[in-house]
Amino acid sequence: MFGFNLAKKSMVAAAATAAAAAAALLTAPGAVAAPQPIVGGTTTTAAAYPYVMQITNASQSQFCGGTLVSPTKVVTAAHCVDGRTTSSTRVVGGRTYRNGTNGTVSQVTDIWVHPSYTDATAGDDVAVLTLATSMPYTPIGYASSSQTSLYTAGTTARILGWGTTSSGGSSSNQLRTATVPVVANSVCGSSSSYGSEFIASDMVCAGYTSGGVDTCQGDSGGPLIIGGVLAGITSWGYGCADAQYPGIYTRLTTFSNLVTAEVNS
Repeated sequence: MFGFNLAKKSMVAAAATAAAAAAALLTAPGAVAAPQPIVGGTTTTAAAYPYVMQITNASQSQFCGGTLVSPTKVVTAAHCVDGRTTSSTRVVGGRTYRNGTNGTVSQVTDIWVHPSYTDATAGDDVAVLTLATSMPYTPIGYASSSQTSLYTAGTTARILGWGTTSSGGSSSNQLRTATVPVVANSVCGSSSSYGSEFIASDMVCAGYTSGGVDTCQGDSGGPLIIGGVLAGITSWGYGCADAQYPGIYTRLTTFSNLVTAEVNS
């Protein structure tokens, strides 16, 4: 009924490798009504959210987002960087606009992808990038394995990215943000939503029953912030801001220990 596009949330340039991604959030029964019918929310700045990074190719063309968790470590989605080389990947911090020239550009010295990752829809959609240049921006903490209460249904989460403002539309040149509620596992796993495709141990849903506010193409790898910490990674979904299917994010508490090992390496 709804077409699924594996490259949905990741804007992969022609010169970049085809990082399989998916996109969108949709909404499911039991979530809160959306306050406004727009994808991506409102414009903001990198200064307001200094931990939000652009993942780019060597020409600094942004195709995914990432989150700075230490001066030289960025958490992103595995589907954004699986198969990529360090020489073809850059991380840009402190840059509000996709076409900007300010901020700090770093080469990548290591790309760690979860060893069990095969596809975003199968879970394990987490990666950590090691930077050659220390970022002079404030990192954000990430959820520990014990912080599962962050995902209580109805909890407000913040999403950020440079993705498109409508499915198949144009990317936003300026960083955008919105808030969405966490959706219960029982809703996303129901037959009227993702059913058995939703893997509750690895994934968390966030969005509105009526749709309207969502991440979209180009937002993959970006943060889902809950309670002031990185709690999720923009991963996949059906459509962009449609009803019945909230956006799916990597459940960071499941992978926190692995991420910590990489951050400390």
